[in-house]
Amino acid sequence: MRILIVEDEPVVARRLERLLRQEAGDEIARVTVCRDLASAQAHLADHLAEADVVFLDLNLNGRDGFDLLTASVAGAFHTVVVSAHTDRALQAFEIGVLDFVGKPFGADRLRTTLERLRGVRRAEHAAAVLAVRGVGRIDLIPVSEVAYVEAAGSYAELVLRDGTRRVHDKSLDRLLAVLPPTFERVHRSFLLRIDEVVRLTVRAGSRYTAVLASGEEIPVGRTRYKTLKARLLG
Repeated sequence: MRILIVEDEPVVARRLERLLRQEAGDEIARVTVCRDLASAQAHLADHLAEADVVFLDLNLNGRDGFDLLTASVAGAFHTVVVSAHTDRALQAFEIGVLDFVGKPFGADRLRTTLERLRGVRRAEHAAAVLAVRGVGRIDLIPVSEVAYVEAAGSYAELVLRDGTRRVHDKSLDRLLAVLPPTFERVHRSFLLRIDEVVRLTVRAGSRYTAVLASGEEIPVGRTRYKTLKARLLG
């Protein structure tokens, strides 16, 4: 696990790194600390220094960390906010952070964050929008407009209800961790919005598909068919 800590208070940064190493041990391959937004942006722009998770403070030398947060959640990595401004937690979750850790924090709280990073536990709140990189800008796509998500190599394509496709830097697994529970992993290459499904079909050769309201057919993995059917039946 490659960790980037963006924190302007050295004492807090050292404590965060120490507790993460204490709880995660050999899972951590590298920890980098940046004291300001400019150095964090430069680090993330370096492909060789890419992170798996960014721990981001929201008040950096008087600058609002939300300046970096929107760009951060659009990245391939997960973002965890670490801030005393807990009144902004819901706002952070709505744009796709994996977790929000209030200051002061202890080992127990970071243990929960690590469980979310490992996929053991989903966040209590889900994203309301997904930040997607455009040409020279970042667009916020309402999750309510996403019908399903399809793997595109190490990236993912958001397929909107109007048929529009937008590429997201995150993988399917990382997107699933921040999406609401209405989304289900139905195939190694697809996340599906349950309320878009109108029926399930079984074709010759035991090929399972989910038929959407749009008429599209999405493949369903054999091992996931029963789970999906049970959810549809309530």
